[in-house]
Amino acid sequence: MIGNDWDIVLSNVWDSPNFKKFMSNVKKEYDNYTCFPKWDDIFNALKLTSYKDTKVVIIGQDPYHGIGQAHGLSFSVKKGVKLPPSLQNIFKELYDDLGIKNEGCGDLTPWTREGVLLLNSVLTVRKDLPASHKDLGWQMLTDYIIKLINLKKEPVVFILWGNFARNKKSLITNPKHLLIESAHPSPFSARNGFFGSKPFSKTNNFLKKNKIKEVNFTLPKYY
Repeated sequence: MIGNDWDIVLSNVWDSPNFKKFMSNVKKEYDNYTCFPKWDDIFNALKLTSYKDTKVVIIGQDPYHGIGQAHGLSFSVKKGVKLPPSLQNIFKELYDDLGIKNEGCGDLTPWTREGVLLLNSVLTVRKDLPASHKDLGWQMLTDYIIKLINLKKEPVVFILWGNFARNKKSLITNPKHLLIESAHPSPFSARNGFFGSKPFSKTNNFLKKNKIKEVNFTLPKYY
């Protein structure tokens, strides 16, 4: 299903009749409407960051709903796609926080190799209809994924931007983990607590304190 240890960790989900029925309903959406991301990219967050390697979780709401944007990673867009406003603000805060200037490309895939799980709560969406799949049932799976990461013995950083992500706080009960909360990076709310929140330095300071390799948030110019 995934190709790494998520296959084992989530084996009870993949094998369940309810999940197979659910995925059948998702497939009907893809057959009848234009949906994003591409079918093969739906589980990219899990494919690119294994359970074992996950040390930071950035929780998004649902995929970008424009053509060619979403590719299965929260807040990330494919190479060559214009940066959405929220991602522009994330990069602005990253520069103000750590002095890292990511220019041009909004593909956050290199972060996944650093142990950052870029998880949307809802993994699919209809074209031009944000939150159109919010009642499909994805949150049963993604909430369970968050609960499983909460069980990890190793400290994990959970970054919760905006009210939607902050509502996941109740799932994160392990005192070993760090919760970083702020307003959403959207232009509508970024100035109400996202800018200046320093999530990237807080993340790396926590990892360093726990003797875990820090995340290199720099995106190479070409990759």
